Amino acid sequence: MLDETPVGDLLHLSTQTRQLFIKAVQALRRPYGVGDLHALDTLSTFMTCVLAKRYTNPSSDIIEVLAGLDQIDTVFGDFVAALEGLIRNGRGPGVECCPHGVGHAQDKRQPADGQEPQQQQQQQPKGKSNCTYTADLQQRAVELALAVSSGAYQTSLLTYFIQRDLFPAIISCIQSQSSLETSGDETRITRPFMLLGLLANYNKFEFQNPYQMRLNDFVNERVIKDIVKGVGKTCQKLRDQYIDVQEDLPEGWTLANTLNKIGLGAIAPGGKPPPKPVYDADTAKRMFAELPGEEAAVLLATYDFSHANKLFSLELVTGAPRSEKGEDSPFANFISLTSYLLQHAHLSQRTTLYCHLNLMVFRLLIEDPVLCKRMCSDESKVPVRLCRQRSPYLPLVRSERVIATAVMDTMIDAINHNLRRRLDVGLYTLCVGILLRIISYMSRSRTRLQYHWADLFRSLLSLIRFLTTYASDLKGLSHINTLLDHVVNLLALGLSAGETFLPTPAAYDDLFYKIVETGEVLVKFRDTYGLANRASNSIDTLVSVSVHYKEMLGTDGSKAVKGKRTGGQLTSLQVAEVIKQGYETLSIQAKEGLDSWEKYREADERTLLKKMGRQAVGDVGALISR
Repeated sequence: MLDETPVGDLLHLSTQTRQLFIKAVQALRRPYGVGDLHALDTLSTFMTCVLAKRYTNPSSDIIEVLAGLDQIDTVFGDFVAALEGLIRNGRGPGVECCPHGVGHAQDKRQPADGQEPQQQQQQQPKGKSNCTYTADLQQRAVELALAVSSGAYQTSLLTYFIQRDLFPAIISCIQSQSSLETSGDETRITRPFMLLGLLANYNKFEFQNPYQMRLNDFVNERVIKDIVKGVGKTCQKLRDQYIDVQEDLPEGWTLANTLNKIGLGAIAPGGKPPPKPVYDADTAKRMFAELPGEEAAVLLATYDFSHANKLFSLELVTGAPRSEKGEDSPFANFISLTSYLLQHAHLSQRTTLYCHLNLMVFRLLIEDPVLCKRMCSDESKVPVRLCRQRSPYLPLVRSERVIATAVMDTMIDAINHNLRRRLDVGLYTLCVGILLRIISYMSRSRTRLQYHWADLFRSLLSLIRFLTTYASDLKGLSHINTLLDHVVNLLALGLSAGETFLPTPAAYDDLFYKIVETGEVLVKFRDTYGLANRASNSIDTLVSVSVHYKEMLGTDGSKAVKGKRTGGQLTSLQVAEVIKQGYETLSIQAKEGLDSWEKYREADERTLLKKMGRQAVGDVGALISR
């Protein structure tokens, strides 16, 4: 009925809507039986419908519907206070927790007007532990707070939540929800966490948001562990939505698979699994465009905690290793989800925003030297499932791997799968910047990782070819120069310091081979973008290496290899031999500071984060409505 009521009619019904709202708030403040539970359900529906309408003057019109300008401070203040108490304590201390059910508990508060004590006793839920009932109340209160926060995000009503400071109540809710033996549902943790994310992002660039300050000072390790686990499970659920559309992991050999292929699946251990539906390309593309699910709003709070709280970042990277049940670690699930988002980033603006958000989390983590060291060490080894739904494919790694290598694979996939004339410069700058930061750390610490380095350098040089080919479309894009400098400096760092992080001489030789092979493109790239006129890159290093070996090889394609002259084209093995010989006469004049980078500043991403906040608000509203 509320959905079908026009805004004008709803304003004319303000006398009735105010009575409904005030009576419901009274039921929250002085509960009897299950009146508070019913009031929460009623208010969730009422507030979701009322706040979703398009008003001429949103703040004043909504105030008119709820309480009127004269009474809004009192009525809405009572509403927020009641919500805080329910989120913190559920039914609260007035009802003693009794293992035999709420029907045996002693409610010491007075019933509401017109309600007889006998009726109170009859209306209490039977056969349900009071602790569970309290947890349900907390969850309903959180959902109501989410409905109001998402619906009133662009109005002045949310200032009541800012002034009241619900942070201690939300943390208390997470703590009590995680202690329940039956709390296998991660939403019991992630819904309060989403609420924190919305409140912490409310006008945070316009004033000093108290929730942001709370994030900085929070040190409750137990709650942080529970939150990280909840985020990990949510990431896995969001990732599985992509897999449900298209299974992308090659099947390994099992006895069951073999029996199924020869028509004997009925006798296979566990029986024949039901086949997953296979969608045509257009249907799959349409389904991918609708992903991730609305639960992805939890990623906004994950970013805020990662930015503000070192303990949270540490727990995200190092905590909760692979369990005995076969569950992946939360960070492995976070990386896995990001890889799926990035391969489909071009399908919708919404997916692109979540990609940017997760990439900023990676950047924050990698810029911390302690966390970067951990991610590059053998102690971080975990299995990570990365997206393989679009070609070209990187080598499949099924076993445990150093977490930094999984992050690098994710960045390379993003570079390979999002090349468009309308290039997302910000996304590419983040991806290449993350690679630059990881390799800079490895170079300084002389960390050598077994990795398919050839694929990384091939992808970077393919990006340079793309930038050169479509320069007319790309030269005018905002911040394109930052991306150009990152790509050039990362390759120059490989040439000048590759022996410090590449595991074998062969990997180092392969990089030189690729640079020589791309020599003409590099010269055109330099001239097209005027890179030689800027001191912020080392394009001259790349070109000089190419020119050095081109001179050794000779313009006619002949060269003395091991003292013997050979005419005609050289084979790749002969060129590789020339590269080894050329080290003796090669002098790499790389610029200083190739392994340096600017530290993340949130103010630089202000516009993007505001867009992300609005997207998360929309997703939370859709989630609660559903």
